[in-house]
Amino acid sequence: MSSDFIVIGGGVAGLSAGAKLSDLGRVVVLEGESALGYHASGRSAAMFEAQYGLPATIALNLASAEAHRAGGYLSPRGLMLIARAEEGEAFRAEADSMKMGAITVPEAVAMVPILNPDAVGHAAYDADAWDLDTDRILQDHARAIRAAGGEVLTNHGVSAIRRSGDGWAVEAGGAAFEGRVLVNAGGAWADRIAEMAGVAPLGIVPHRRSMARIPAPGGHDLRGWPMILGLHEAWYAKPDAGKLLVSPAEEDAVEPHDAWADDMVLAEGLARYEAMVTEPVTRLETSWAGLRSFAPDRTLVLGPDPSAPGFVWCAGQGGYGFQTSPAASRLLADLVGGRPPELDAAVVRALVPDRLR
Repeated sequence: MSSDFIVIGGGVAGLSAGAKLSDLGRVVVLEGESALGYHASGRSAAMFEAQYGLPATIALNLASAEAHRAGGYLSPRGLMLIARAEEGEAFRAEADSMKMGAITVPEAVAMVPILNPDAVGHAAYDADAWDLDTDRILQDHARAIRAAGGEVLTNHGVSAIRRSGDGWAVEAGGAAFEGRVLVNAGGAWADRIAEMAGVAPLGIVPHRRSMARIPAPGGHDLRGWPMILGLHEAWYAKPDAGKLLVSPAEEDAVEPHDAWADDMVLAEGLARYEAMVTEPVTRLETSWAGLRSFAPDRTLVLGPDPSAPGFVWCAGQGGYGFQTSPAASRLLADLVGGRPPELDAAVVRALVPDRLR
């Protein structure tokens, strides 16, 4: 089966890249699991916060905002940062870096009634933070690929990759695929995909992040609550369909696998959350984990590999995949198609794989 682009990975990275590349040729997306967005994309906190990340990531966020708004993917959430009284200096630095405005502790408690005023000494708030409709984003990209004559295939785990003339031959799900360009959107498996293709890996390492869903604390209506972030991202909590998601926000380097929550890490994170609120955690409804994959410099890797013609990286999203996807996929398609990128040249240099070679 021949195509112009073979995209390995059916998360938001692969699907958004495939949708943009569909303007340049026929796309086939290969996903090894039974559903799209099975791994990191399906376990996302689903937030758009433009000032979250390193400078190149923030540039992608800002360049993605209008596409998210135009697509109708955003709904109001807000973001609150809290800290203890003795953490004032670190709090101010973090709030300034995220361009969040200080609010009083009583104002914070009015927004989130379970905050403990005896524990919370500082608070900041940003109304310009939004929930993302991640499932609709994935499905819209898949529809765009199919509408352009491409395919999105699940249960097609890649078993072999080799050069074939000027392009690539891929074996996946018991079938053979050929394409002139191979896009590595393998998430936690990105370096392994590269090695299968005979391309030097970039040092992309997956890191586990655990999550628990708990009943609404104190029976409160959580619909108007913001996402709450502990200082230095030591934990976070986010309303979700009438429940509260709480994460220890850990970053433990692991091998690529179908991740699950670490009970001890989860308990430690829940204790950090409980120390700042008045309602104890009495029951977990469920828990899970996802893998956030980072390049050595913690910045996304987008574009052709300088040492492997026809091999394109779309990796290292590190938890920023959904919110950066409109601009990241547009940049990737521009680089593949030989078009001048819309992003600033310095931002592009910080994102392309050349920087890691």
